[in-house]
Amino acid sequence: MTAGKEAGQAWSAPYQADGYHDAGGPLPAEAEQLWEVNAGWWQEAFTAGADAEYVEQIIPLLAEQLRSVRPGRALDIGCGEGQLSRVAAGVEGTRHVVGVDPTRSQLSVALERTGAGTDEEPGTGGAAARGPEGSGPEGSGGHGMSGRGAGEAAGARVTYARASAASLPFADASFDAAFACLVFEHIEGTAGALAEVGRVLAPGGTFVLLLNHPLLQAPGSGWVDDQILGEQYWRIGPYLVEHHGVEEVDKDVWIPFVHRPLSVYVNAMAAAGLYLTRMEEPAPPEGFLARADEYREAAAFPRLLMLRAEKLARGR
Repeated sequence: MTAGKEAGQAWSAPYQADGYHDAGGPLPAEAEQLWEVNAGWWQEAFTAGADAEYVEQIIPLLAEQLRSVRPGRALDIGCGEGQLSRVAAGVEGTRHVVGVDPTRSQLSVALERTGAGTDEEPGTGGAAARGPEGSGPEGSGGHGMSGRGAGEAAGARVTYARASAASLPFADASFDAAFACLVFEHIEGTAGALAEVGRVLAPGGTFVLLLNHPLLQAPGSGWVDDQILGEQYWRIGPYLVEHHGVEEVDKDVWIPFVHRPLSVYVNAMAAAGLYLTRMEEPAPPEGFLARADEYREAAAFPRLLMLRAEKLARGR
C-alpha cells in the first residue's frame, strides 16, 4: 500500500462524514501534511510537460507578465518542485529567483531538477533574511537551498527555502516581483499571506496571483448535461460562502481546498498596499479540451483566473 493510499483512507471517511468539520471554519493543521504525502502525485501529473494547462497556458502567461517588468529579484510562493521558479529564471533581466514551500518532499525534488545537487548554504540563498543569518520559519532547519543548473543557464540564480506563505523569512522590500500559482486556494490565512507579499515587495514591485477561478470553480460547480430538460449549462455552486475542506482530486489523493469569493482576495490585496492593474480569465487551452468531448462543451468557461497587482510606491 502506498503512502498516498494510506493517507486517502485516513482522510476520506472523516472529511466526508457530516458534522466532522464545519466547512465555514479553518481546517486542522494536519491537513497541511497531505501536500507532503502527495508531492509525488503533483510532480508526476503537473510538471515536466505532463499537464497541458501548465504547458499551454500557465507557463506562457506567467512568463509574459514577468517579461513586462524584468524583475531583478523574484519570489515564487508555494514553489513546489520549482517548475515556475525555473521559468522565472529564464526571463531576461532576472538575476535571482527564490522559491519557498513548506513541503520538504517538493523542495528536495526542486533541488535535483534545478541542478543544485548538495549545494546548501545558511540563510536564504542571498535574499535578505529576517533576523540573524540562517534564521527562518520554525522547522526550516535554518537553511536555504541553493541551486544553479537551469537558472544559471539563463543567467539567473535559483535558490529555495522552506517557509510558508504566512511567514516569509525575508526582510521588507526584498523582491521586485512575487508570484503564486494555484497556491492560495489551498491555504488558510489569505489576508496574512497577502500582507506578507506586500511587505517583502519593493515599492513599485509586481505581484502575480494565479487561481482556480473562484466563481466558476466554486464547490459544486461543473458542467451539467440535463438529458431530461434537454439543456446544457455550467452550474455554479454557493459562491459567496467560504468553504474549507479536503477533496479527493485523484484516486486516493486528498488535497485541502479553501473556496473564497474573489472579493476576499482583492480586498486583502488592497489592504496590503497592492493595487490591481490587470485581470485575465483565459479560456481552457486546446490540450485540456482535447482530453474529452464534454470538455469542449464547456470551452467558454474559464478554469483559471490571473490577477496582477503593483505595490504602492508610497504609503496611503
